[in-house]
Amino acid sequence: MTHQRYRLIIEYNGTDYAGWQRQDHDGLPTIQGEIEKAIKAFSGQTATLHASGRTDSGVHAYGQVAHVDLAPLKKPMDPFEIVKAINAHLRPQPISILKAEPVSDEFHARFTAKNKLYVYRVLNRPSFPAIEQDRVWHVKKPLNALAMHAAAQGLLGHHDFTTFRDSQCQAKHPMRTLDRLDVSTHIYDPAGGMEIRIEAEAQSFLHHMVRNLVGTLSLVGEGKWQPEDVRSALQAKDRTKGGPTAPAAGLYLQRVDYDE
Repeated sequence: MTHQRYRLIIEYNGTDYAGWQRQDHDGLPTIQGEIEKAIKAFSGQTATLHASGRTDSGVHAYGQVAHVDLAPLKKPMDPFEIVKAINAHLRPQPISILKAEPVSDEFHARFTAKNKLYVYRVLNRPSFPAIEQDRVWHVKKPLNALAMHAAAQGLLGHHDFTTFRDSQCQAKHPMRTLDRLDVSTHIYDPAGGMEIRIEAEAQSFLHHMVRNLVGTLSLVGEGKWQPEDVRSALQAKDRTKGGPTAPAAGLYLQRVDYDE
């Protein structure tokens, strides 16, 4: 066998990185670039990671999935030992390989993915976050999460999501099927602060789609828009008719699902 393909599950804090994708021209640290360096440090191999999708600068992940092809190692290692070896070279960076497992060459982290779950976290309270700065979107004004959830349900299904697509999006078309968009509240602190959590599930998303959806729903939460305004924005198929782009800090790639 010339190589073995491995599926990696990866957790990272994206605050200090220029997104997932390696930036060969400007030298900025990226998640992909740092993991590839760690793989070369333990194996001596120049390998390319292929992810389920590219996360932007400042976006985090609890369960990013990537695959990598490794030639036979000089010293045979099981998947657990490979995880330990990569993580040893990643420390003290906030990037951690959670699991590695051998898969067939038919597996592709991006093209065989069946579903993705993104979670967006909003800290809704007057006081700024002392512990989770750069890990939540801090909104001081009270937000009506029930109204946000009601508005979100009008976005479910197969639609042209041009209104929620970044102008630089490179996807071939704006059609996507949004399977779930739930808004829930959770107690954040003992002084009454609340976390508003938006969970979005689909097979694939457009560039900035989740952040644009969240920014638009925040207008409903503030009472500036009604749920029907969100539906009208969707039907307009015009980015200028949508709400603002929520900050990257609150967005997490939670999980990627596959058939096997």
